[in-house]
Amino acid sequence: MRSTTSLAILFAGVAACRDVPSNLKSFYESHKDVDCANPISIEYSSGQGDADTVYCKDDASSAVFLKDTSNGYADADIDCDGSGMGTGDCGDDPSGQSMTAFKDLVQEYSGGAVDDLNTHIHNFVVLGNDNSADEGDGGEKFDPTGDADIQPLSVVAVVCGDKLVYGVWGDVNGGKVTGETSLSLAKQCFPDEGLSGNAGHGDHDVLYLAFPGEDAVAKDVNWSAGTAEEFEASLATIGDELVKKVAAGQAKSRVMRAIL
Repeated sequence: MRSTTSLAILFAGVAACRDVPSNLKSFYESHKDVDCANPISIEYSSGQGDADTVYCKDDASSAVFLKDTSNGYADADIDCDGSGMGTGDCGDDPSGQSMTAFKDLVQEYSGGAVDDLNTHIHNFVVLGNDNSADEGDGGEKFDPTGDADIQPLSVVAVVCGDKLVYGVWGDVNGGKVTGETSLSLAKQCFPDEGLSGNAGHGDHDVLYLAFPGEDAVAKDVNWSAGTAEEFEASLATIGDELVKKVAAGQAKSRVMRAIL
């Protein structure tokens, strides 16, 4: 007979590999190979091209996602910032920083139990581009909160590797690069790719879907989780409700949008 602890770990592991709901799968397929109908940013960089990715807004749900300007969505480079910097598979990261953008909120929501996000445990996504002169070109920035009402530490639905995984918006890029996640999230998406701080997932097939409003914020979740699976599972109650807002159906191209 399995112990309660073993069953909890097994359940958490299964939760991290949930199937993509039919409405979200339809959304993914219909938007994948068309232009963004409603870009709300300038073109930023995936790291593989100077200007190949925009922040795109879905009119029906007001959700925001990264969209390749040709085909596909975004890649999954690894962000090793925070309390896990320089440890484990982040030991080879050339650009890690000791803290994430919303460290103070992590401390507040966890009741002081957690000092900062840990890339090995906390599934998080990097959204927003400060585009500073030092790290970018000093040009136009994108602020998810100011520009799209996406709140810090809100739940993000990630479609990757034919599965749905949840994370939170946990960090901001100082330059123009897009498509970054914590190591834990990337490994749940692509467990067999040998990902590390210096080796990400390069295909532009990852959909990061962020939702506006306070109801998306992950305040009362398991910030003190001991594993990535436990943390991810604690996001599901919020995430499942958010995903229901996504409408299935055919995406509109810019031309169709203009005609309508």
